[in-house]
Amino acid sequence: MELKDKESTFRIDRHSYLEGPKSRINELGFSIRVFLQFIKGFRKLHFVGPCITVFGSARFKEGNPYYQMAYDAGKMISEMGFTTMTGGGPGIMEAANRGAFENKGYSVGCNIVLPFEQDPNPYMHVWVEIKYFFVRKFLLLKYSYAFIICPGGWGTMDEMFETLTLIQTGVIHQFPIVVMGKEYYEDLLKYLEFMVEQRTISPSDLLLIRFTDDFTEAKEHISKYIHSNYKITKRKKPVWWLFEKI
Repeated sequence: MELKDKESTFRIDRHSYLEGPKSRINELGFSIRVFLQFIKGFRKLHFVGPCITVFGSARFKEGNPYYQMAYDAGKMISEMGFTTMTGGGPGIMEAANRGAFENKGYSVGCNIVLPFEQDPNPYMHVWVEIKYFFVRKFLLLKYSYAFIICPGGWGTMDEMFETLTLIQTGVIHQFPIVVMGKEYYEDLLKYLEFMVEQRTISPSDLLLIRFTDDFTEAKEHISKYIHSNYKITKRKKPVWWLFEKI
């Protein structure tokens, strides 16, 4: 009998595709697995939107002021008539889902399979579990029309700056980003202003993002963008012979 470290086994099974060229059959198998992950996400999330995605740390517990902030964000989203989408895990994600779930809003998640921190929280009506980060990030962006960034770590920074880059480069259009937790992000804002001074980003790039702890301001900012750039259309119904359901 051979025992293997759980985290090492996870790395080999899930992330070996990053370790350089593989055999052609291996690369083909990986491509098929990725394709199936996309199809799984599309089928599960096709009828959940329109969404507003909340990003933030998995490590804040109930009782933390940032947990309450995310709860209130989920509640606000439900009051606006949107679906609250998160990464489906604990912490900020749980709080935002819970805020929507407990206030008659629709709550969904796109969970990542990890050896720690990422069990699905119980405050979601629908969720999908995804094996690959890049597939998950794609799905979190695909169904959302606005993004709220709460305090977080590496993952939150990655999600925020990738979303900003996609907006800046025109890959996605007119999607407002609200950053909540002004004290937490105070130094980040100063560094962004420093980047403007160094001309690595343009002054107009800072207009893509709104820093505020005021939910009224956040709601008005998001509503202005959405109502100016989108119109409500009738949602398509599930196709029974594709085994679709809402």
